[in-house]
Amino acid sequence: MSKVQLPVYKNETVRGTVQDLTYQGNGVLKIDHYPIFVPNTLPGEVVAVKVTKLTKNFAWGKLLTIEKKSADRIDNPNWKYLQTGIAPLGHLTYPAQLKFKQRQIEELLEKAHLNLAVAETLGMAQPFGYRNKAQVPVRMVQGQLTTGFYKRGSHDLVPIENFYIQDPVIDQTIMIVRDILRKYKVPAYDEQNHRGVIRTVMVRRGFYSHQVMVALVTNGRALPHSTEITREISERVPGIASIVQNVNAKRTNVIMGPENHLLWGEPTIHDTLLGIDFTISPLSFYQVNPQQTERLYQTAIDNAGLDGSQTVIDAYCGIGTISLAVAKHAKHVYGVEIVPAAIEDAKQNAANNGITNATFVVGKAEEQFAKWQAAGLKPDVVIVDPPRKGLDEQLIEATGKMAPKKVIYVSCNPATLVRDLQRFAEQGYQVTKPIRPVDQFPQTTHVESVTVLERTQID
Repeated sequence: MSKVQLPVYKNETVRGTVQDLTYQGNGVLKIDHYPIFVPNTLPGEVVAVKVTKLTKNFAWGKLLTIEKKSADRIDNPNWKYLQTGIAPLGHLTYPAQLKFKQRQIEELLEKAHLNLAVAETLGMAQPFGYRNKAQVPVRMVQGQLTTGFYKRGSHDLVPIENFYIQDPVIDQTIMIVRDILRKYKVPAYDEQNHRGVIRTVMVRRGFYSHQVMVALVTNGRALPHSTEITREISERVPGIASIVQNVNAKRTNVIMGPENHLLWGEPTIHDTLLGIDFTISPLSFYQVNPQQTERLYQTAIDNAGLDGSQTVIDAYCGIGTISLAVAKHAKHVYGVEIVPAAIEDAKQNAANNGITNATFVVGKAEEQFAKWQAAGLKPDVVIVDPPRKGLDEQLIEATGKMAPKKVIYVSCNPATLVRDLQRFAEQGYQVTKPIRPVDQFPQTTHVESVTVLERTQID
């Protein structure tokens, strides 16, 4: 480090104009072309910053004062939310957040020399209080069991009662459960010593059904005062339908363990998405913003151009959310997912909704695509909704060999989307409409999108 002459030093106070906003939502200040990343600052703002950390290529800074504010700044946000990373864009007006997300995709396309249009981001009328699931850590703070969220980049718990982006009934439920656990003096989990009982409180609430599930994640099977705690939760939580104990006895950052014990009510709750009833268990993957998920999936379905005659493959199908919505408009849908429990849920959800034209299989999407291709399956449309790492090259190649007319790419990571679009081009697929960003996670930096690819080059 000493060989490199940096233009700033640690603990120095520097002043300047914020030039940009990173994908993580941090402002970028430059001193002699050397970038300093500063949370809670916006482009155009003139700021004083204390340099907190140095590397060869960039530094981190802490905001001291804003000498000139951005017109897009929201004044006096609750700093706690930014500190914890719950709402890293909470200081930015909502129209500016939507532009920021559109621009994220545009910049990555420009870097890849792809001349593609990006439509405006589909936003929400009410961009807060939208999350239908919370997993809130529980720790002892000043001798008292406390719920909250970790400060960004640490395991220091910030006590929080209003989470800002969660369904307010979920916030209320967490407070009720916290107070009941305090009443019975149940010890919170201590990570350092791997002792204590309650690690996490998980709450889900159906957006349409209003059914509530509470899961107490414990450090072992023992739950002191289980009967009294369960009775009080069942009496005091509005809409309660399910109380579960989830056992996670491992030293791990994974939030929930594999073992569930039903304490009260039903083992699952229900909710609907695009008119289809879904059964949700404590471990089910289910989209956390159902209003925007409906818009995201409807955008995908509309762009698939289905008239009831098509065969569709849904890669990464999860519990069947896209597949079952598509089944109404297709001849047959095939779904593949690596998680066996999710495929069981998908089959059950199909049966519960009387959907008979959907086939679900467990497997790696890329391996199953190769099998389907070898078996001569000829899909008209392929829908992909991969994890953040994007698509496996083998899957893109198998898709090219099966030669569907359309590929609908639902993406949660613009960087891997752009990479995969280049790979699809090698298979003869071109983007035929502006990419449509959808704001699934308002107040955060995440952006989902729908891209339509069509086959232009037939072997």
